[in-house]
Amino acid sequence: MRVGLAGAGRIGAFHAETLHALDAVDEVVVTDVDGAAARLVAESQGLGLAPDVETMLASGIDAFVITTGTLGHAPLLRQGVAAGVPTFCEKPVAATLAETIELADLVATSDVPVHVGFQRRFDVGYLRAREAVRSGELGFIHTVRANTHDQSPPHAGYIPTSGGIFRDCNIHDFDILRFVLGVEVESVYATGGNKGEAYFAEAGDVDTGAAVLTLEDDTMVLVSSTRYNGAGHDVRLEVLGEKGAIGVGLDDSLALRSAEPGVDFPHGPQKWSFMERFLPAYRAELTEFIRVAAGAVPSPCTVADALQAFRTAEACELSRAERRPVALTEIKGAP
Repeated sequence: MRVGLAGAGRIGAFHAETLHALDAVDEVVVTDVDGAAARLVAESQGLGLAPDVETMLASGIDAFVITTGTLGHAPLLRQGVAAGVPTFCEKPVAATLAETIELADLVATSDVPVHVGFQRRFDVGYLRAREAVRSGELGFIHTVRANTHDQSPPHAGYIPTSGGIFRDCNIHDFDILRFVLGVEVESVYATGGNKGEAYFAEAGDVDTGAAVLTLEDDTMVLVSSTRYNGAGHDVRLEVLGEKGAIGVGLDDSLALRSAEPGVDFPHGPQKWSFMERFLPAYRAELTEFIRVAAGAVPSPCTVADALQAFRTAEACELSRAERRPVALTEIKGAP
């Protein structure tokens, strides 16, 4: 199988390496609007090089992976679908709700499989939590806590195009909540604040966010995010039920110290980035995408799934801006 990859940044270079190592992949071909970046990745990993996406798609590739910046996702996804090539796209599939809806409609009328990169669906902890919920092991679920806490903020140039903390960080939480619990969000109430660099506020964003989500079955979900978690990268999910509770991310790398005397958990070392935290999950999702491209399995995370997560993020941004609860029925794109 020949796989084309558009986007030679950090995540693109990592995905290229992962794909190149898979037995089912014969060749990986890389391109980027920054030709020097694409050439560096191709030469350092022994990959093929294409001058542009059009040439790559016309060369007869069997699968297409999109790892560019957010603004490149939608146009490249359209190109992949138009070419009839199974496509993997990092989140989000588009920068706006309107464009995400448009893409969901496009893919729904096409036979081309599209796999959206929500890697937490392939993390062993989240899979175990899903099993515990779906099997009834925990009884009815009443409360869930989900957090995405970055150890340090991204560079200033990233924030104006990020979509805001709920669309950029917590969208992963919104997707995994649906995956683990199997229940849709009914309403949200969100807020946020800034105590860090001025460039967050200057872009109309916040460096710390929080939201209370009410699900359609009355489960309460407490969501938080921050760009300043100096103790380490901290992504967790806690599911509390009638008969038991389970936590994802509660291992020796937990970026939290106990204040209780005599307690030495966690032992460390901490993790410092999302790449470190989810390395096995990233590899597992691309392995599965190759199976999708081969026609062996359907997409495990569709554009329709991505739209639902984006709608929740959109509701949170509206709630933060207007300082009021927002029902998901106010947000366009409902199934």
